[in-house]
Amino acid sequence: MATESPLAALHQAADAVRQQLQVNTFDAAAVQRLADFIETQRPGLQPADRQGVITALGCFLGECMVQTFGGQWAAGPDGSTGVGIQGQHFFNPFYRIDQQLTHGLQESVAAFFASVPNRMDEKVQRKSWI
Repeated sequence: MATESPLAALHQAADAVRQQLQVNTFDAAAVQRLADFIETQRPGLQPADRQGVITALGCFLGECMVQTFGGQWAAGPDGSTGVGIQGQHFFNPFYRIDQQLTHGLQESVAAFFASVPNRMDEKVQRKSWI
């Protein structure tokens, strides 16, 4: 029996959330809908369900980044899964979902998403010391 590729699993999870949110595309409007959805679900989210919710919603946020900013799913320097953009920037959408679930709208995924172009314009500074 063949196993599903990790990339296919990310796409399937993202599409399932897209359907649940009733949006047609992976864009800024969809991310705003996601932020609103998180806020309505936060109060009733059970600890046992938290990681699954982060994973599913993170796949959706990541796919929005891939399709809007020309990114690609990638492994980060620490081995985490996220979105690489322009070969220099790496964003962890799962972390962003966790932050809004924990802190509310002050850590809105929609505000983060809107900030991505500015973050990409910032010069990447690499540390040269050990």
